[in-house]
Amino acid sequence: MGNATKNQIIYSIIDIETTGGKYNEEGVTEIAIYKFDGHEVVDQFISLVNPEKPIQPFVVNLTGINSNMLRNAPKFYEIAKRIIEITTDTIVVAHNASFDYRILQMEFDRLGYSFERQTLCTVELSKKLIPEQDSYSLGKLSRSLGIAVSDRHRASGDAQATVKLFKMLLAKDKTKSIITAAIKLSPRHQMEPKLLDLLAPLPSETGVYYIHNADGDIIYIGKSKNIKKRVNQHFIGTEVKSKKIQLQVADVSFETTGSELVALLKESEEIKTNKPPLNRALRRSIFTHGLFSFEDEMGYVNFQIKSLKNNPDPIATFGNIFQGRKYLMAMTEKHQLCQKLTGLYPSKTNCFSYTIKQCFGACLGEESAGTYNARAQSVIDKMRMDNKNILIIDRGRAVDERSVIWVENGSFRGMGFFDLNFQINNPDVLRTVVTPMSANRDASRIIQSFLRRKKYLKIINLEER
Repeated sequence: MGNATKNQIIYSIIDIETTGGKYNEEGVTEIAIYKFDGHEVVDQFISLVNPEKPIQPFVVNLTGINSNMLRNAPKFYEIAKRIIEITTDTIVVAHNASFDYRILQMEFDRLGYSFERQTLCTVELSKKLIPEQDSYSLGKLSRSLGIAVSDRHRASGDAQATVKLFKMLLAKDKTKSIITAAIKLSPRHQMEPKLLDLLAPLPSETGVYYIHNADGDIIYIGKSKNIKKRVNQHFIGTEVKSKKIQLQVADVSFETTGSELVALLKESEEIKTNKPPLNRALRRSIFTHGLFSFEDEMGYVNFQIKSLKNNPDPIATFGNIFQGRKYLMAMTEKHQLCQKLTGLYPSKTNCFSYTIKQCFGACLGEESAGTYNARAQSVIDKMRMDNKNILIIDRGRAVDERSVIWVENGSFRGMGFFDLNFQINNPDVLRTVVTPMSANRDASRIIQSFLRRKKYLKIINLEER
């Protein structure tokens, strides 16, 4: 197990099994605690517990835990110190947290110890972030989200499922309300953090990072293929934005994505949602030029690269004019288009490709407009997002996970992560796995750019299934 650093928000994800019985008279029969840093489990404690009282028959049937199993198990007072240690300076998370937290407080009260922790409930969070589910019981919710649950109604199995559910909820929380509240409650922000301490827990992986002030508010959102390296650049930078970050930063949280496309889409959406003061209105300069088409007086389709300023609805977009021209050259060669008609070879006669027999003579009227335009139109159809119904599958945050970007009728619907064993082709299942996102122009251009450059693992065409 790794060690959590002092600059991370840490959660204790807990599940408790009890004897059943009258309210506040139950006894603990099993406890599982997974110490979770928002990304991975860094410590754990699992134990059967001798409750020193009989177990209700319905509980025996439900959990499979009987009195014979618990005869030689430790009593609660024997494990109390370990529970205190593993949950110190953490936020307790549970599915129906009020129950588990009440049971812990009740057991500690019996020992004359006041057990006080901040809590989060994954039932309440799920109702907010994954609405309109038929049931919010851990078993049914896990099944609908593709979360594998082993040893249902045993503390370890249920706590492991809660870890996976909580990780999904953190990813779905576009407003970052969970992290923001956690940072605000954290006692470590009462002293000024050292920038090096803030860097220590950050990974050298692809994802999105969030820079928070002392109130927990997000003041800047960024994306990088190497989060640690990029945040370090902010911390040592001398430009105005970096200086402001250095003065205001109290914490840095992050989400790894595995996929650069997912990171870009999350950054774009969450800047719009959270409006961090140190982010400019989402960098419209990320795409400055576009590919456009028009018909000339002879009826031939022409292409040209133009600035996006005052030129809406491009066929494709590019970071600069050089990227656009490079793509246009490749497209012209691949589809044997005319260099003159694609604007790459201004000429009053034929283009250079015609001289070397790689152009069929559209520049001289030797190839008919109908034949030439059919090829040009196929390029346009391939490039445009209109009416596409696809899933873009890319890398996930772990080897057994993939990311999915959902495009329906040409519009970006959302994205999420799924286990490799989980079938995601059913749109109803997809709606539970993906985080809904706004279908805006920036998202469409980001997706289109990645499709053009084939920077993904595979495409699933929903219309063919």
